[in-house]
Amino acid sequence: MLTIKILNSPSKGTKRILQRKVCDDQIKEMLQNGNEMAIGLVQGSVADVIMAADVAEKASNVEISEINGNCPQHITMIGMFGDIAAVNEAINVIRTWQKEDTTKK
Repeated sequence: MLTIKILNSPSKGTKRILQRKVCDDQIKEMLQNGNEMAIGLVQGSVADVIMAADVAEKASNVEISEINGNCPQHITMIGMFGDIAAVNEAINVIRTWQKEDTTKK
């Protein structure tokens, strides 16, 4: 099961937190430049999160990056960075994929 959240126009403090948690320099620069953006957050098992990242990136114009936490062995989180419409589309595609995936089990 995935935990899914959307941040529209994240605050400066939230962007600073994410800059420390993201290893991707391109994403760090995007956060630092203060561009108007949205961030989709998806947390879950490694397999589910990797599948969600692939589905989202193929369906929408978002940049994907892993967000490091305290328990990378069992639970991981990705961020989807882009404009509000792109992030919303990515999240909608993930939710649809997740519903379809659970009905197949």
